[in-house]
Amino acid sequence: MGVIKRSEVRAAQARTAELFARSGIVMTPEEIANIEVATFGLGDLEKEGLELVTYVNNERYCAKELVLFPYQTCPEHLHPPVGDDPGKTETFRCRAGKVLLYVEGEPAERVQARLPEGSEAYYTVFHEVELAPGQQYTIQPGTKHWFQAGADGAIVSEFSSTSRDEFDIFTDPRVERIPAIVEDVE
Repeated sequence: MGVIKRSEVRAAQARTAELFARSGIVMTPEEIANIEVATFGLGDLEKEGLELVTYVNNERYCAKELVLFPYQTCPEHLHPPVGDDPGKTETFRCRAGKVLLYVEGEPAERVQARLPEGSEAYYTVFHEVELAPGQQYTIQPGTKHWFQAGADGAIVSEFSSTSRDEFDIFTDPRVERIPAIVEDVE
């Protein structure tokens, strides 16, 4: 399950670049060529996945653009302590579309998001924060969270402390943060 074809990566990159352009977010050709397509090894990018561009990630801070296709969901996870670091603090600022962010806390009476079919058991926090363009929310280290785009997809700027994605803890044990890309066979 943890593989994606090179042609699928290219198609997702093109679609992501189109969303940036439509939203007026200028990307360099190098940034477009290096758009990361995260399938999380779950085999259905449209349902559970994320596209991202990392501008900077060093020992002090990180800045990224996160793109979600319509109703695409980034699976539930948290950022644990790593060595002396308490874990990543991240601020999400919605740039385009609508984002439904779920964090620990008082659960919403009725969740707006569509839980990905077959993965419902791996979504456990339901305090709902709806972000429209210009709105932002800060997630503290060690806080379980997940997020989903609305009907038009979404672009979210992430400003955070150092990102160490390889240490993220996902609720779904099937998640592979860095799945393999395979070349298409003609």
